[in-house]
Amino acid sequence: MLNNYLQILPEVKDAINNNKPIVALESTIISHGMPWPKNIETALAVEEAVRKEGAIPATIAIMNGKCLVGLSTDDLNYFGKEKNICKVSIRDLPYVIANKIPGATTVAATMRIAANAGIKIFATGGIGGVHRGAQDSMDISADLTEMSNTNVAVVSAGVKSILDIGLTLEYLETMGIPVITFGQDEFPSFYSSKSGFNSPLRIDHVYEIAKVCNTKWDLGLKGTVLIANPLPSNKEVDPELIETYIKSALAEADKLSITGKEVTPFLLKYIATHSNGESLDANISLIINNATLAAKIAVALN
Repeated sequence: MLNNYLQILPEVKDAINNNKPIVALESTIISHGMPWPKNIETALAVEEAVRKEGAIPATIAIMNGKCLVGLSTDDLNYFGKEKNICKVSIRDLPYVIANKIPGATTVAATMRIAANAGIKIFATGGIGGVHRGAQDSMDISADLTEMSNTNVAVVSAGVKSILDIGLTLEYLETMGIPVITFGQDEFPSFYSSKSGFNSPLRIDHVYEIAKVCNTKWDLGLKGTVLIANPLPSNKEVDPELIETYIKSALAEADKLSITGKEVTPFLLKYIATHSNGESLDANISLIINNATLAAKIAVALN
């Protein structure tokens, strides 16, 4: 029955059938993370970065009651331009699919659909996590619980800096999720390679990362391996400056009573506007950087 809900692009289906390296990509970045036309330019650049490393990109979204695994250029343009695209996490999947509502998938939903299609690695910008003030709001991203259940490795630039990074790392430990930082000892914080937190693990070579992933799953241990990929120093934004923007953005979100899944897009847009686009440029760089590393790992996994 599951296959009734999957619509796989022919190129991606061929890669699955012939055991070629594939990288899953989310669509929330296209529909909710960036303005037009930057979102489409970035989506195409990310897919090209995957291809350059010898892997096949599979951007995931929902349309007409189907989970699309791989988007055509027309599909990418639709999700980039259309204003009424639902932001879809795990809890939203049944409703959106049953009612044939177009949806852009978050980290959690993208992981689940990728796993159902047989894809083992996924590249995103930054994962969701424990929100600041979660001790009062209980606002913890479904990304984390999905990561504990789904056997898809995730490459990200760490945890979004708008979150509580320390508590997110604690939660990942509790859920038994290996956290590897590629090439440095400090865990990165999305816009910056620095966070003030040591990474639980460090690995410097993609084949070693692939070996850890395969070993985890061979042992029957469910869940992801999180690979944190620091943004190159010439692309990062001063973390103290970003922190100033974050605090202002959080105050504004509270003032406007913005809650739930609307918080993250609001904060990212606020920070991009007030940083004169510097954070948006960093965001684009880190997504391409992550896709490149994910493709290298996908090749190593195969």
